[in-house]
Amino acid sequence: MKKRWNILPQDPPLQKSMSEALNIHPIIAQLLINRQITSLEQAKLFISADMQSLYNPFLLTDMDKVVARIDQAQKKNEKIMIYGDYDVDGVTSSALLRRLFDRLEIQTVNYIPHRMEEGYGLNLEAAAFAKSQGVHLLITVDCGINAFEPIEAINAAGIEVIVIDHHEPDGMKLPPALAVIDPKRLDCLYPFKNLSAVGLVAKLVQAVLGHIPLEDLDLVAIGTVADVVPLQGENRIFVKNGLLSIEETNKPGLKALLEVAKIAGKKMKPYYIGFILGPRLNAAGRMDSATVSLDLLLSENSTDAYALACSLESHNQTRQKMQSEVVEEALRMIEADQSIKTQDIIVVHKEGWHKGVLGIVASRIVDKYYRPTVVISVEDGMGTGSARSVDGFHLHEALSSCSALLDNFGGHKRAAGLRLKHGNIGTFRQAMNDFAQQVLTLDKFVPALEIDGEIPLSIIDLKLMETISSMEPHGEGNPAPVFCSRGLTVKSPPSLMGKDTIKFWVSDGVKTISAVGFGMGSFKDMVNVGAKVDLAYTLSIDDWNKAPTVQLMLKDIKQPA
Repeated sequence: MKKRWNILPQDPPLQKSMSEALNIHPIIAQLLINRQITSLEQAKLFISADMQSLYNPFLLTDMDKVVARIDQAQKKNEKIMIYGDYDVDGVTSSALLRRLFDRLEIQTVNYIPHRMEEGYGLNLEAAAFAKSQGVHLLITVDCGINAFEPIEAINAAGIEVIVIDHHEPDGMKLPPALAVIDPKRLDCLYPFKNLSAVGLVAKLVQAVLGHIPLEDLDLVAIGTVADVVPLQGENRIFVKNGLLSIEETNKPGLKALLEVAKIAGKKMKPYYIGFILGPRLNAAGRMDSATVSLDLLLSENSTDAYALACSLESHNQTRQKMQSEVVEEALRMIEADQSIKTQDIIVVHKEGWHKGVLGIVASRIVDKYYRPTVVISVEDGMGTGSARSVDGFHLHEALSSCSALLDNFGGHKRAAGLRLKHGNIGTFRQAMNDFAQQVLTLDKFVPALEIDGEIPLSIIDLKLMETISSMEPHGEGNPAPVFCSRGLTVKSPPSLMGKDTIKFWVSDGVKTISAVGFGMGSFKDMVNVGAKVDLAYTLSIDDWNKAPTVQLMLKDIKQPA
């Protein structure tokens, strides 16, 4: 797919002042600037990623009320119900909060709704279940910020409610709970707004215990990366320290999952969470009940943990097969209907699609067409949908503009869920496209490749690689740095590696270096020996059967203008 190169503007004066004040390489200073980290305080926090740099948790509105209510529950021997979402953030949040209550010897019952049978969020049935369990206090994690009716029902049953959520509230309107912890509520002045739900539970743990136990940072890192929140501020602190906790985890469940997923003993990276651990933990909730994932994370028995990990592996294989089938069917529908394919917003629906894979299917369609996409499964006259977006299109705002057509919805800028009547789908498709006409320009449909700067090949060496590695871990909000070099000469014929990978050598007249492009076989004819090319790339180490050298991992190839 054709890409727009967006070379981020350089700021030499700020780069120089940050470099000198913090004693860091000028390239690191510019990389920080490119990630909107422009104050010395922000930069120090980013570089150190020190647990001691965490903000005071009581800066979160209502944190004092929550701590006081938990203290009351402990003293009065009251039972607390943890109601969590079925995704990785919700499951890790539930596990972390359960571990806190176990430390405090508070009676606890966990509840995670069944995706297919109950849908997302707090539901009316929760009140009856909580009452049947003798619950005095119900705490939602990763849901609840807009659950007005269910919370009223729970209150009416004589049970108090605390909401811990990071989703967007409905303006100034908050649910009728005893306390609401959400940094996105308009009256919350907490300095960092982008915590995941498990990050907020970690702040509660910090408030109650005075610290976050290092052995529980594995849960925080997994939920944070899996929820694709920006790896800056406190999220970076949690993940950088939490990756080490995953490697050294003493949790039987997590150990078993690492073993079954064949990544035990590896140096942990966000990639392993996002593409290996996360999908397996999500698979139970997609295919059946996420309680299996929660049981795994809370397991204290190695034998039981291994059986649960194997169950997740099986669920994940089933999910992959089902997902592939729905993706193929959805793509055929789009290709067969130009009225769908050519619209700004792609909306596809079908009776019987498995609800557990809709979000992944939407992501695959976005990858292919680079259009915001809504995938809807219809059952008994009701549609359940998942939506994924592109840069420049705020899904939650778009869905808000269509709210009269929806039974309910929720989510973020890039991902959302919704329910609507089957008869409203056509009108909804048109309303979403009408909204898109107002906010999207044509260039938004060409993916932008953000490039941190143009550099000569001659400065690339292992020392530069080591310097840049201080920016890790990479992920959402802190991508691996992308550089470009122009007017390079191709020095070797491209070799085809595997199905669709090319490798060749390039030179700027001073240094010659290898370049590898995964999935870039279509560029083979552009890289003939002697041809001039502009390359965009990240840097990596090639140490296959030899002393380590730096190589370019290609993101795009262009002919010089």
